[in-house]
Amino acid sequence: MTKHFNRTTEKVKRRQLRKDQTMAEKLIWRYLRNRKTEHIKFRRQYSIDKFIIDFYSPEIKLAVEIDGDVHELSEQKEHDIERQKHLEMYGIMFLRIKNEEIFGNPNEAFKKIEKEIHYLTSQSLSLIRRGGNKRD
Repeated sequence: MTKHFNRTTEKVKRRQLRKDQTMAEKLIWRYLRNRKTEHIKFRRQYSIDKFIIDFYSPEIKLAVEIDGDVHELSEQKEHDIERQKHLEMYGIMFLRIKNEEIFGNPNEAFKKIEKEIHYLTSQSLSLIRRGGNKRD
């Protein structure tokens, strides 16, 4: 059976990315770590297949990506689209936040994350109450 999540082959790369976090990633991690947002656990630099996500909550399948200037380049945009489409096949939702949003108004960036978490957790609860699952 193929392992898709947090493969050991990506371990060194994930560790290096955690060590070399950008300032925007550090700010978001301070906000997300230790279940500070609606008691949802996030992991940083989490890998799925050959891709590494900045922040990921397996519990609600939410990926939070911090986009710096490099993500504006056309080649990088194409890569991001391909990557996101691939990961969405696993039912993962994406929230992209630009560096400028984080530095310009961090509280708004945090609210954006909270809103997405609240939406996903309320969707999950309503599906459980109805006895369905996310794919119905």
